[in-house]
Amino acid sequence: MVQIIAGEKGKGKTKHLLEKVNKAILSANGNIVYLDKSQKHMYELSNKVRLVNMTDYPVTNCDEFMGFICGIVSQDNDLEELYLDSFLTISNIKDDEITHAIEKLDIISEKYNVKIVLSVSKNESDLPECAKAKLIVSL
Repeated sequence: MVQIIAGEKGKGKTKHLLEKVNKAILSANGNIVYLDKSQKHMYELSNKVRLVNMTDYPVTNCDEFMGFICGIVSQDNDLEELYLDSFLTISNIKDDEITHAIEKLDIISEKYNVKIVLSVSKNESDLPECAKAKLIVSL
């Protein structure tokens, strides 16, 4: 299952994402991974959550990002949830690739039973239809 938290930059998406991940770790039976564009939120996350700083890796386009996600999923059979903060930034996805990326994440999520939560810096009205259906918070 893919879920989306959407809103313009500075509206509080990361705050919602951090609250969601810290709440999820309390009842998780498996592992949780949080991808971000920096180490900035390291102290706001539970120490049981694995923080991955995407700027440490040479991911430059949508396909490379999907390969990176598949690598994370493949190396951890106990992976339960994956949180992607600043999704469009960390994935280097262009506007015309959003639908394709969400469809791919949906396939990965369903096949490997991993919940994926995205933080997207766009208004609800600017999202493609496939993304609107997955919206859980609109700021």
